[in-house]
Amino acid sequence: MKLYYLPGACSLSPHIVVNELGLDVSLVKVDYKTHMAEDGSDVYALSPFGYVPLLVLDDGTPLREGPAIVQYLADLKPRLGLAPENGTLARYRLQEWLNFLSTEIHKGFIPLLYAVLAGKYGTESAKPKLERRFEWINEQLATREYLMGEAYSVADAYLFSLTQWGQASWMTSVYKADIHFDELAHLQRWYAHVRERPAVRQALEVEGLLPRHA
Repeated sequence: MKLYYLPGACSLSPHIVVNELGLDVSLVKVDYKTHMAEDGSDVYALSPFGYVPLLVLDDGTPLREGPAIVQYLADLKPRLGLAPENGTLARYRLQEWLNFLSTEIHKGFIPLLYAVLAGKYGTESAKPKLERRFEWINEQLATREYLMGEAYSVADAYLFSLTQWGQASWMTSVYKADIHFDELAHLQRWYAHVRERPAVRQALEVEGLLPRHA
């Protein structure tokens, strides 16, 4: 399999999951401006909008959209528990989190990351909405170690990749959106805990996201 990624983008999520599972997946870096991959392939030929992450299976089948990709990967090694068993309420809870992160957090960042294109109105309306969503996540983490409770899951990998886009004294951002997390103590604790996982640090190092002193 091949995982097409852009350093610091949401593709960090399946990159982390690949590491957690110890899967034999080739990482293919994509150029942000040209959407050409380092293996010479044109990402637009595989994904109509040139998006990452993109997972190409061994038979050449492309699988798109981060939430779908991380669940597919987790199901390759179900005993490791990164996703609950299909058909269980816990699995639907996982999908509930992935949908929330995709629609309310991931998309909520877009006007802030592209503030010049979005215009003043876009940023003024998007920022408080995104802040409220993160405050709610912070509240959920007050009584649990991870998003799903005591078990680390692919949802945590997704949230970690998105949280990287904000700003705080306790993290290193790649895409510096104008949203700050220093007052969110439970999110801080969760972030620091997840960041120390070997699979996470390996992904950060490969993508050039770890400062030398980290």
